[in-house]
Amino acid sequence: MTSNQRNSRFGVGLLLGIILALGFLPPAGKAEYGDVLINNYSDAAGMRPVVFPHWFHRIRFRCKVCHADLGFKMQAGGNQINMLKIIDGEYCGACHNGEVAWSIENCDICHTGKPGMATQVHMSTTSKLTTVTGRKPKEEQQ
Repeated sequence: MTSNQRNSRFGVGLLLGIILALGFLPPAGKAEYGDVLINNYSDAAGMRPVVFPHWFHRIRFRCKVCHADLGFKMQAGGNQINMLKIIDGEYCGACHNGEVAWSIENCDICHTGKPGMATQVHMSTTSKLTTVTGRKPKEEQQ
């Protein structure tokens, strides 16, 4: 190995170390305000729940792309999403196919929630009311 190759590898390693130390990569299990936590089937399958970064997608696409064109309901837990449907190109799989966005081979990219977390919109007023009172909000009771 030449001196230039060693320096290049050292530089890449140093850069990765700095990125990790400064926290530019999101830590596993951290949901931000407005993220959708999806746990319809994950716990039963022995997987961590999915943390879907809603606002990350929203700043890139209009609502109709996912909620009209791809068929996502506007309700956390309102879709029966599973890995077979995603592999078949439904829901997340319409874009996460290795061409438009990364493919699904690495489970830990999406399945980052803490086990046992309920399906919800993270830190939403509805979620807070449900958690505090132990009851569903009035509009969900009907």
